[in-house]
Amino acid sequence: MDNVKTKVKAVWNGGIMGTGSLKGENVDTQIAISKSSGGNGNGAEPQELLVCSATTCYIETLTYMLESRKLPVVELMVNSEATISEDGFHIIHYPKIILDTNATEELIQSTYRVIEGADRGCKVGNLLRKARIIINIEGKVTIQ
Repeated sequence: MDNVKTKVKAVWNGGIMGTGSLKGENVDTQIAISKSSGGNGNGAEPQELLVCSATTCYIETLTYMLESRKLPVVELMVNSEATISEDGFHIIHYPKIILDTNATEELIQSTYRVIEGADRGCKVGNLLRKARIIINIEGKVTIQ
């Protein structure tokens, strides 16, 4: 893994019920303490940002792998959800890929392999696993 430096700046106003901003080179978002933790909930919270990071990494890796294999993708979407419990942090990615109507069974199976391979190739996901975060993939491939 290359040495990559990322810089962000967070500014906070107003105590627990306040809000803040988080800015980086390509991100600018409001942050807040969740209502369940006593805040106002008017912004992204850390768990949400963590899941966003994992999802972004996964879909970027998936897109790269699909394109490099020249698979006939018409549409690509990933929904993700996270659960925090006494057992830990668990993320599930639900990729949905729609292939062109001319896609063969061989191309469909290749797409399923790419769905799994993108999980193994996602650097953020691999870092999260080292922190004992569980990540699962439940993909679906259909034909348009």
